[in-house]
Amino acid sequence: MIVRILGEGQYDVSDDALGSLNEHDGAVEAAIDAGDEEAFATALAALLDTVRSVGLAHALESLDESDAILPPADASLEEVRAMLADDGLIPG
Repeated sequence: MIVRILGEGQYDVSDDALGSLNEHDGAVEAAIDAGDEEAFATALAALLDTVRSVGLAHALESLDESDAILPPADASLEEVRAMLADDGLIPG
């Protein structure tokens, strides 16, 4: 799966990491639903850190479409709320 972090780049993430990513995605959604800015910031940072740690940088010259697009680390709760799909930020 190719995951893009806006303003940063794309990462190739193994399907084996989807469980962990979906857990962090769920925490982001729960914080948004609760309107909890502090929990949101913590959950978003954890999600992005996980993508960076388990993913490999995707070739910069590649024009491959991303399977998931994540907000930048400084995104607001409202900005991320607008990005959410029915199954969160991470599909699956």
